[in-house]
Amino acid sequence: MNATSAPRSTIEGLSVSVVVYRPDMAKLQSTLASLGAACDALIARRPGFPIALHLIDNGGLPDVSATLDALRAHGVVCTIVAGHGNVGYGRGHNLAIERISSRYHLVLNPDIELEHDALDHALDFFEAHPEAGLITPWIGDEQGDQQFLCRRYPTLLDLFARGFLPAQLRRLFKRRLALYEMRDRINAHDVVWDPPIVSGCFMLFRTSVLKELKGFDARYFLYFEDYDLSLRAHDVTRVVYTPAVRVLHHGGGAARKGSAHIQMFAASAYKFFRRFGWKWL
Repeated sequence: MNATSAPRSTIEGLSVSVVVYRPDMAKLQSTLASLGAACDALIARRPGFPIALHLIDNGGLPDVSATLDALRAHGVVCTIVAGHGNVGYGRGHNLAIERISSRYHLVLNPDIELEHDALDHALDFFEAHPEAGLITPWIGDEQGDQQFLCRRYPTLLDLFARGFLPAQLRRLFKRRLALYEMRDRINAHDVVWDPPIVSGCFMLFRTSVLKELKGFDARYFLYFEDYDLSLRAHDVTRVVYTPAVRVLHHGGGAARKGSAHIQMFAASAYKFFRRFGWKWL
């Protein structure tokens, strides 16, 4: 790690890790600006509550000093962790997870916008429900429509139909994909306990749970590390979908990102099913 990394965190509040590789700077700046606003709302009700950001540079991060200075103005301690190369998504977050001693830790994608009260609502929920160890939020798309990113255990057919079929053919699988995406249970109003799999774009943990799980499985370079971590989380805590916590997601599927991402997706899917069991149809 280079000189921009800081000593091990010793905070008691909230830590956040964001992993970037050649980031879309407009999206990253939007993410960090929304994080700053959410931190303002959190600190307004919890004066002095410590918050730290670990920005993990897997390569290609431009100068973000002005953006981080703006976050520091919100009371956020900012650290860039760099010099380790492109180690992948999960291993990147693990570089932060191994450093922290916060009460809560947020795994955050650089293409997420937080509602201003998202963190405040999330911590209220944690404080009211000590049995909860991992929160997943209501996730919207760029038009504000809900994305259904909670999952039941996937079959290979589900993954192929959802990720790679054109829209016209995907309609043939509408009913089974709706079941896979838990559309029968997930909505904008109701808390849902124990969805089997939740999205890695926003995973808010009690840090003690995340430490017990030892973070992400480093065998996944990209894709399925959140599926793996979700399933393991059920062994030690309760996972909860909390729609009062709201974010927008600007991400896209592997198939739309080109052949390299399709290959990474397939490699990670193989590792996932080999570990947790194959389900074809």
